Amino acid sequence: MTDFYDDLETRSSDRREAEQFAALPAHLHHARDAAPYFRRLLADIDPSAIHDRASLATLPVTRKADLIALQQADPPFGGLAAVEIGRLARVFASPGPIHDPEPYGADPWRSARALFAAGFRAGDLAHNCFAYHLTPAGSMFETGAHAIGCAVIPAGTGNTEMQAQVVASLKPRGYIGTPDFLKIVLEKGDALRLDVSSICIAAVSGGPYLPDARAFYEARGLQVFQSYGTADLGIVAYETAARAGLVVNEGCIVEIVRPGTGDPVPDGEVGEVVVTIFNPAYPLIRFATGDLSAVLPGPSPCGRTNMRLKGWMGRADQTTKVKGMFVHPGQVAEVLRRHPQLSRGRLVVGRQDASDTMTLRCEAEEPADELAAAIRETLASVTKLKGAVEFVPPGSLPNDGKVIDDTRS
Repeated sequence: MTDFYDDLETRSSDRREAEQFAALPAHLHHARDAAPYFRRLLADIDPSAIHDRASLATLPVTRKADLIALQQADPPFGGLAAVEIGRLARVFASPGPIHDPEPYGADPWRSARALFAAGFRAGDLAHNCFAYHLTPAGSMFETGAHAIGCAVIPAGTGNTEMQAQVVASLKPRGYIGTPDFLKIVLEKGDALRLDVSSICIAAVSGGPYLPDARAFYEARGLQVFQSYGTADLGIVAYETAARAGLVVNEGCIVEIVRPGTGDPVPDGEVGEVVVTIFNPAYPLIRFATGDLSAVLPGPSPCGRTNMRLKGWMGRADQTTKVKGMFVHPGQVAEVLRRHPQLSRGRLVVGRQDASDTMTLRCEAEEPADELAAAIRETLASVTKLKGAVEFVPPGSLPNDGKVIDDTRS
C-alpha cells in the first residue's frame, strides 16, 4: 500500500502556501461575482491584493453561528451559494435548521484523504454508519470512499441487530461512523455469536472518542482514526498513522484566531478554527466554525507536510449573561484591542452576595493604577456593565482558548 493519497500531501510547505494563495484571488473574484452574500461582504475588497496569510486576515469572517439567520433572511443558503439550487447534487438540512449544499463531482467534501490515511484502499468494502437522511455525513464519507475505489454499504444509523448481521454476512474491512456506534454493533454481534471480526480499520468523526471505546477497540486489534469537519465545510483535518494531531486537508486554508475576532493568534495558542475552502459552488471564505484548536509545531512524522491541529478543544462561543445582559467574546477582544499594553485577557464571571460580578484578568508587562482605571472605563463602555480589573504576569493565563470564564454554579 502506498503511504500517501497523492503528491500534494508531501509538497513543501512553501510550495503549498504559494500555490494556494496564487489560486485565492480568482476564488475571491468568483465568490464576489456569483454569490450575493460575498458580493456584499467583499464589495470593497480587491481580490488581487489577497496574496498571503497577512492579507487574508484583513477579510471579514463569516460565523457559522450566523448561518441560521442568514438563511432565514435569504433562503435557502443565505446568499452564500454560488450556483442555483437545481445545479446541486444534494441539499441537506442539518440541525438548526441549516441548509448545506453538495455540488456534483468526485469527493466534494474532501473525505477521501481522511479515509485513505485510515487505511481504506481501492477494492475495500466499507460499512458506512453515518446518517443518510437530511444530514450530509453519510454522503460526505460515501463520496470519499467512492473516490478511493471502495464499495460502500449504506448502513446508516440504528437497527444494531441487522447491522451486525450485515457485517457478518458481507464482511466489510472498514467501518465509517461515530466513535461509539461501532462498539455497539460489535457488541451486538458478540451477543448474537456472529463473526464480525472482518472490520479491522475505522474512520470516525462526529463525536468524542472516549477512553472506554478506545480500550475496547485496541483490545480487538482495531485501528481507529479520527477526523474533524463540519456539515458546511466537509473534512478539515484528519488523523494519520503517526497519531500526532490532525493534518489539515488539502484544499483548505486554516487559521486559528482569537475567539470573537478575526485576528490570528501565534502558533500553539488556542483559538477559534477559521477555514477557507476552494469550493466553487459554496465558496466559504474565512468561515468561523465556533470550534477551538491550536497549531502543533512542525510537520507530521508520517511525512505529510501540511499544518497540524491539536484536535477539537471545545467551543469558541463563550457568550454568557451577566446581570441580564449578554457579554460576548468579541467585546472582551475589543477591550484588549483598545489597550495595546495588554497581551491577553480573560473575563471571569462570578457571583457574590446574590449579584453577578465581572473581573477582567489582564496580562501586562507594566501594570499601573492609571491603566487599570482606563481599562475599567473601556470595559463599562463596551459591555455596559461595571467590572474589576486584575493584572497577572505575561504568560500566566491558561492556554485553553477561554476568553470568558463563567465560574457561577
